[in-house]
Amino acid sequence: MILYTIMPEHLIFPTDTAAYEKQKMVYYDGIPFLVQKTDTDEYEIVQNLSTNPFHFLNPKYAPGSRFPMSAATS
Repeated sequence: MILYTIMPEHLIFPTDTAAYEKQKMVYYDGIPFLVQKTDTDEYEIVQNLSTNPFHFLNPKYAPGSRFPMSAATS
């Protein structure tokens, strides 16, 4: 099927709300992150919410990185 439209994909095919319920905002090393819990009781970074550009250059804070749940604060 070919769909010719100027509408963004996320408006035509919305993401299931259950995917967003698994995510939460926590602070790790004083930096806010949007994370989701993994099966190994760790948090996986989904999005870096910092306004400091140097936090984006550190691979420790990149999306997909994991850290223990005990290191996070709310």
